[in-house]
Amino acid sequence: MRNNIVTTIFVFCFCSIWTQLQNVHDDFEGNGDISTWFGDDCTMDIAFSNPHIQGINTSLTVLEYMDLGGQYANIRFDVSENFDLSVNHTFTLKVYIASNSLSGSQNNQISLKLQDGTVGAPWETQSEIIKNVSLDQWQEVSFDFLNDPFINFNAGSVDPVLRTDFNRVVLQINGENNNDLVTAYLDDVNYDGSVGSCSPFNTLVWSDEFDGNGAIDNSKWFHQTFIPNGWGWYNGEVQHYTDREDNSYVQNGYMHIVAKQETYTDPIQGITKDYTSARLNSKFAFTYGRVEARAKLPSGVGTWPAIWMLGKNISETGAYWQTQGFGTTGWPECGEIDIMEHWGSNQNYVQSALHTPSSFGATVNHGGLMANDVSNTFHVYAMEWSATEIVFSIDGLEYYTYSPTPQNMSTWPYVADQYILLNIAIQNSIDPAFTQSDMVFDYIRVYQQGSGSTTTDTQAACDSYIWIDGNTYTSSNNSATHTLQNTQGCDSTVMLDLTIFNSSSSIDIQVACDSYTWIDGNTYTSSNNSATHALQNTNGCDSTITLDLTIFNSSTGVDMQAACDSYIWIDGNTYTSSNNSATHTLQNSNGCDSTITLNLTLNQSTSSELTETALDSYTLNGSTYDSSGTYLQTITNSAGCDSTITLYLTIENSVGISEHENGLMLFPNPANDMILVQIPSFFTGTKGRVIDGTGKEVYAFIQYEEKIILDCSGWPSGSYVIVYKKDSESLESRFIKL
Repeated sequence: MRNNIVTTIFVFCFCSIWTQLQNVHDDFEGNGDISTWFGDDCTMDIAFSNPHIQGINTSLTVLEYMDLGGQYANIRFDVSENFDLSVNHTFTLKVYIASNSLSGSQNNQISLKLQDGTVGAPWETQSEIIKNVSLDQWQEVSFDFLNDPFINFNAGSVDPVLRTDFNRVVLQINGENNNDLVTAYLDDVNYDGSVGSCSPFNTLVWSDEFDGNGAIDNSKWFHQTFIPNGWGWYNGEVQHYTDREDNSYVQNGYMHIVAKQETYTDPIQGITKDYTSARLNSKFAFTYGRVEARAKLPSGVGTWPAIWMLGKNISETGAYWQTQGFGTTGWPECGEIDIMEHWGSNQNYVQSALHTPSSFGATVNHGGLMANDVSNTFHVYAMEWSATEIVFSIDGLEYYTYSPTPQNMSTWPYVADQYILLNIAIQNSIDPAFTQSDMVFDYIRVYQQGSGSTTTDTQAACDSYIWIDGNTYTSSNNSATHTLQNTQGCDSTVMLDLTIFNSSSSIDIQVACDSYTWIDGNTYTSSNNSATHALQNTNGCDSTITLDLTIFNSSTGVDMQAACDSYIWIDGNTYTSSNNSATHTLQNSNGCDSTITLNLTLNQSTSSELTETALDSYTLNGSTYDSSGTYLQTITNSAGCDSTITLYLTIENSVGISEHENGLMLFPNPANDMILVQIPSFFTGTKGRVIDGTGKEVYAFIQYEEKIILDCSGWPSGSYVIVYKKDSESLESRFIKL
């Protein structure tokens, strides 16, 4: 793959001492094992749309057999090793002969002939079974070389089941040695046995089955994107290799490498090219073994896909193993093994090659063959590498063996680890109309020689597991075995190593206020004990959780308060005026928020001053004072707050004068409504004061005349004293108000 192609003659070699077991089957829908179909003196199409989808055959694709008058028209295929008919001796197929295609009067029949295709006149070795068929209907025909009548070309030949020289199957419609026309359709060609022997490389050591979807598994593959020579890849290739999923990805169990026409500038190297693709390096390297790759190839002139290998020790900037410190040897001294190469300019031709120092890197040692529909049909491309030879095959058919003599480091550098590369290169001869094409892989597997073809199937499952033996296991098991055919067609004993983990269930008890958002993403606003949710437990099994939720509600309330002057509330604040908007949040008895709103009425305390003069004593709010002084009295006002009164009190002592003492006369006494007050002329113009029984002044006046009339009708009944003072003299007299 690395160097320019040098065309030489290739050699088919079938001399290896063993090959893989090959099934002999073809359904003409891409699932067959037969890759050597050949039309002799007739035309053949192995991917023909079934024109008669009916009866026992509803397949979409069949083989079209068209005899246009060839004298010995037939179709055939070869197998890699001879049939052993001693155990398996039956061939089957489906056939449809169209009556409107016939000419002449030949018997409507199909014959199956077994021959040795390695001799110059293979028909001389044949054994033949002929079966009559009906026209215009699909029918299944069997050819049993043990029980059916057969015809040996050579009458002296032994029975076919005793022979081991057959390796070719020939099918012929309506006989031979005639020039009549016939068109027939064949499907589901099958042999009930297999051919070949078992490979010594029977232990699977590395593989990628490309399960799942998305990016390439970077634990197994490295994207080689660095251009090694500063401007482009070798051989005049014109592509960029990228690590984008546009150019390599896994989808529905298949890996795609995509070659595309697009203008792309590498973001690191800064180089622009018009085509992109991918080049994968395996992170696994090995010495001696078998590589199998089941793949479909891209198409288009200028496409150059390859499945190949390089020495792990190659010194190539940007290659995976170079980045890991193994790059010590140049090319071709490191050795190159091209398992499969294909050129879109030579559609369906596949080639294998070796590049060694002895060939100076040129494509000298190579072999190839034309295969069937490689871009639309999966084929298994394989390489087996031992200490003495390297054998290449397609679908079990070996077509080239490299076993140089002498064997030295010049001819055989294949003595150390090699790694796998997968890529589609774009040649400078690319078709200008090319847009995109994929190389699609089903799997890549590496086998090496082991002590036997027994493998362990390690599985972990939840609760139960249905194994390949059809049994359902509900507990761990490491002793069950089952026999299958491995990829080489040989018996492979599989031992189960099963660990059963149990699913679990639990209850999630939660208490919340007002609402709760659970692990299922739902928000619950009321208590719930039925909701469930499934998670994976630590063993990867379902863990079913049932919700047991109690919802408590938050609460609100109003704190009605009345206070005097100021109030310290539960929020720690001191309020000096009424307030009905302050709030405070506490936890209620259920642990939920309780929002309290303050409704505060703030009343004010009062203070006042009182100046009084009283005779002998003075009573205020139940307290009696008998001496002059300043007194402080606190009472509760109508709002319930303190009312502070400052009393400035003057006490005058009575002297016990009579009604007429000192010339002061009161009449009548007791009085009802009016009382005559007469004073000496000396006291005219003097202030007079009326004092009640508590010592409180109830009336004051200036008396400008000796006689005046006082109206006492509005005064309460009781004892009163009238007092006059002028200079150092005074008058006073007591009267009774009725």
